[in-house]
Amino acid sequence: MKITFLGTGTSQGVPIINCDCQVCSSLDFRDKRLRCSVHIETEDTHIIIDTGPDFRQQVLRERIPDLDAVLLTHEHKDHIAGLDDIRGYNFSLNKSIDVFGRDQVIERLKIEFPYAFEGNYVGKPKINTHTLNGKPFHIGNTKVVPIDGLHGEMPCFGFRINDFTYITDMNQLPETEWPKIAGSKILVLNALHHQPHYSHFTLKEALELAKNLGVKETYFTHMSHHMGLHSSVNAGLPMGINLAYDGLKLHL
Repeated sequence: MKITFLGTGTSQGVPIINCDCQVCSSLDFRDKRLRCSVHIETEDTHIIIDTGPDFRQQVLRERIPDLDAVLLTHEHKDHIAGLDDIRGYNFSLNKSIDVFGRDQVIERLKIEFPYAFEGNYVGKPKINTHTLNGKPFHIGNTKVVPIDGLHGEMPCFGFRINDFTYITDMNQLPETEWPKIAGSKILVLNALHHQPHYSHFTLKEALELAKNLGVKETYFTHMSHHMGLHSSVNAGLPMGINLAYDGLKLHL
């Protein structure tokens, strides 16, 4: 299995418009963060988690040749806004794409992209929506396990795919969900920055959670410019824990 981080930034990305802080001004490519998304390639499937505003740019950069399914963690714009660009796969692969999310996510898609659900407009994105109820399901032969948490007061799914667990945009992960993560070989957690936040884990909170979950290899994502320079912050992290960056590739 191959994992590619398409984006590791917050809703505004990094650099932020009109910001000249040391992170936004950095020349280190690891400090350039598009909106949060990841691509997972298994033996028989191509899966992308979240299609934010940078979706088109991300898949072009990584030259992703196929797409079978999109998993949506929640309905915020920075995680769904790029779904229209799925049309490129509709046209080139001559197929509809399966899109999975909880019921309020699917309802939000109908508001944001009504033309995808109405009429026979030839240029509309072709998607097959599937409502998640928290139970495991399969995409081809690949098992997907939803992991239920909260993004502030908003329900948000993380996902386990084989031995890879991906959790973004949460600040609450009930211990009842931890057994779903047990045995993972790679864990991804959101770590916004250093100060308390009403809907995201801080770096300290993410470090504590990673310790409790006990996964050998952990990466942090969904980071703001307030996190600090990648090189400096990453150098101070415990062994087995790293900041992710756009374009990072992992193999299982």
